[in-house]
Amino acid sequence: MAKDVKCENKEIDVQKLMEQYDSESRIRKPLGLMAIIISIIAISFSVFQFYTAGFGLLLGLKQRAVHLAFALSLIFLIYPRSKKEFLKYKTKIPFYDLVLSILGAGVCLYLIIFYNDMVVRSGLPTNLDLIMGGIAILLVLEATRRITGSALPIVAIIFLIFSYFGQIMPGFFAHRGYSLGRIIEHLYTGTEGIFGIPLGVSASFVFLFILFGAVLSKTGMSKFFIDVAMAIAGHTTGGPAKVAVIASGFFGSISGSSVANVVGTGTFTIPLMKSIGYRKDFAGAVEAAASTGGQIMPPVMGAAAFIMAEFLGIPYIKIAIAAAIPAIIYYIAVGTMVHLEACKYGLKGLSKEQLPKLGKVLKQRGHLIIPIIGLVYLLVRGYSPLFSAFWAIVMCLVISMVRPDTRLNIKKLGEAFEDGAKMALGVAAACACAGMVVGATTLTGLGLKIANGLVILGHGNLMLTLFFTMIASLILGMGLPTTAKYIVLSIMAAPALIDLGVHPMAAHLFVLYFGVIADLTPPVALAAYAGAGISGGNAMKTGFIATRLAVAGFAVPYVFCLDSGLMFLGGSIGHNLILIVTTLVGVLALGAATSGYLLDHTKIYERVILLISALALIKPGLLTDGIGIVLLVVVIILQKLRMLSKAKAKLA
Repeated sequence: MAKDVKCENKEIDVQKLMEQYDSESRIRKPLGLMAIIISIIAISFSVFQFYTAGFGLLLGLKQRAVHLAFALSLIFLIYPRSKKEFLKYKTKIPFYDLVLSILGAGVCLYLIIFYNDMVVRSGLPTNLDLIMGGIAILLVLEATRRITGSALPIVAIIFLIFSYFGQIMPGFFAHRGYSLGRIIEHLYTGTEGIFGIPLGVSASFVFLFILFGAVLSKTGMSKFFIDVAMAIAGHTTGGPAKVAVIASGFFGSISGSSVANVVGTGTFTIPLMKSIGYRKDFAGAVEAAASTGGQIMPPVMGAAAFIMAEFLGIPYIKIAIAAAIPAIIYYIAVGTMVHLEACKYGLKGLSKEQLPKLGKVLKQRGHLIIPIIGLVYLLVRGYSPLFSAFWAIVMCLVISMVRPDTRLNIKKLGEAFEDGAKMALGVAAACACAGMVVGATTLTGLGLKIANGLVILGHGNLMLTLFFTMIASLILGMGLPTTAKYIVLSIMAAPALIDLGVHPMAAHLFVLYFGVIADLTPPVALAAYAGAGISGGNAMKTGFIATRLAVAGFAVPYVFCLDSGLMFLGGSIGHNLILIVTTLVGVLALGAATSGYLLDHTKIYERVILLISALALIKPGLLTDGIGIVLLVVVIILQKLRMLSKAKAKLA
């Protein structure tokens, strides 16, 4: 896809949009020798991860230390400390950042060089250990601030302060308090803090999946997704909007960043939507809602799903299978909302002459889907995500050779490995910083206290506790990346849901869903803002419309927490199928209620009936399902009668 796409005689600068709405894209581009050094470090990072994935990981702490050494070194070289500095030093690296880059690598490599000595004196750190640990904590906080914003480092600092001042904390938050040395030792010298499970997941299979996406992207996979979506849905009612939904679902399933997904496909789909009459706010919102859903769409999903597998101690494929039906319902709901909007305003699709032929698209680039099929096959067969991702990359490299236009030469391969390393930096920094939150929580026992507090606050009522958890996730979503949001809430809110009888996987997926949807909800809705940046619409209006389009994302998590049969985690096949159908119908009724259109424009009383129908269908139970179906049928009959009356009046 071209870098710039013309829309209304203006050029959409993809890189500028990414820099504006995605802090991870706000990077320096040094010239000369420094550019070569950065490329070598980034490619070496990917080569290290790829090699250890195929031929054996290092010991846990060592693997994570090397991973973070690469990450910190690169972050301080390419990420400026502020937007102002970014504008001043776009092609130049200040001296102090060179120093911080070397220090970042040094504090991590210290653990490897003195690994045996530190194991022998475990629990008795030297002054040098504590100094290096203190520097490591400060560098992780600063690196995370640069790449993800201030919210996550502030949360981590609050937890560190809480760990130190435990004696003066009020009520059930009180604990005995820990010395500065004990806190540094806990966070730095073991696998309970910075180098804990989150970073461990980033240092193994998450990086490989990001690298897989980068390699696929270099083969032209994103163009293939768009062309397939155009061929399938471009000619239908409101076709370009449905193309956005399908293409963003495909692209998002192997990406993981909402903003990157919006910009990656939106520069093509949003101008197309506007060209057939969609309002610019709505066009941006469609792309935002569709792109955000990519993080909950198997087979790859986002980085948080892999951390969930590690936290729950289950194979990743089980999470992917459980998440599949809710994700499909989400996309069907968004697609239906788009269709209803098109019907409401009489928007047509594109002529078939303007669209690519599916057969031709598959012939030219269809072979690129083979690595994804291979990845799914390996995961389903029970192979580890690390093994599966490694061989998926190998398959991608081999399959790309089939045609000259998809072939990866040495230059493209180097670019893919460099891009993969840079794309992984945000996850690595967020995981290291979130690891400090996890470490402080395990040190003080705060997680259990907050879980108990949520249960008390909800008076033991599951729906209230779910609601409070949703609100907490949306608030955290104003500044934290999805991975960090999930880590924080999984150790605090998820245990409260599990205590109230929610299936553990459903509880964790509930947290993940609302962590993802936070990218759409105003006042801070980065995916929606990126969509508005492309469409030229109002950012807040785009955010509110995107939230309405993603209404399924708000409803479905409640369903699978009330009845995990939606994810085939319990109950008979018959019960689960009925639950899936009624949930889907309920979500569609909810969409019709919010959009104001079903078979015809809805009256106010019809929207009220549709809303009641939706809520009844979404709540599991034969009685409520029956009520919901009856109410929906009533609205359909009312609209059919009104349409017949209008038709007769026209004939008369």
